[in-house]
Amino acid sequence: MPVLSTGDKIGFALVGALIAGFLWRQASVTALVRDDGLTVRNLLFTRRLEWAEIVSVRFGSGRPWVQLDLSDGDTLAVMGIQRADGEFADAEARRLATLVAMHTTTTRDD
Repeated sequence: MPVLSTGDKIGFALVGALIAGFLWRQASVTALVRDDGLTVRNLLFTRRLEWAEIVSVRFGSGRPWVQLDLSDGDTLAVMGIQRADGEFADAEARRLATLVAMHTTTTRDD
């Protein structure tokens, strides 16, 4: 039976740690709603948005997750609401769109 060298053991430990870190980050993907805005934690980045920065919420046309259109012209995926979650994802997308509409409505809503 071959014996693993110290380098092999370290390599296995590093690969295991990388896989565990990736799985932890994937499991922690979320969209956290607060009174003053939304925090979107995706696989690589976390972004904090005020309600006024969010122009619209889209979740159609075969998109794998909710997409936010932002006031600066950028878009942001919300990986915490994924098409694979079926009806739950549809309900969460509607809830998020309702929250955006509630927090961005003005007296003159053009």
